[in-house]
Amino acid sequence: MRAIRGATQVAENTREHILQATTELLAEIMNRNGLTTDDVVSVLFTATPDLNAEFPAFAARKAGFHDVPLLCAAEVDVPGALPRVVRLMMYAGVDRPRADIQHVYLHGAMSLRQDIAG
Repeated sequence: MRAIRGATQVAENTREHILQATTELLAEIMNRNGLTTDDVVSVLFTATPDLNAEFPAFAARKAGFHDVPLLCAAEVDVPGALPRVVRLMMYAGVDRPRADIQHVYLHGAMSLRQDIAG
């Protein structure tokens, strides 16, 4: 089992923008890592406090993660932190070295982890 990290910056705090950005992030993670939803054990989403128009997990349900356990939580409200960010940690049942895992950071969130962002 491996943990896969990802994050994206959402353009606006609207339902549509949160769903679109989360769907894009999930698709990139799945594609870059060659995963199907059957490989995914669970996904933990966090959103910065300024994103409250929709649950990021709802985008995952709409994208086919029907029987995958999903959880949303609020990110720590650190002064000066990058705004409007959805983060996730996906646990996947894959048998490959940790170094082969592709972590995905999109849009403004690329600045968060340039050391592992692919």
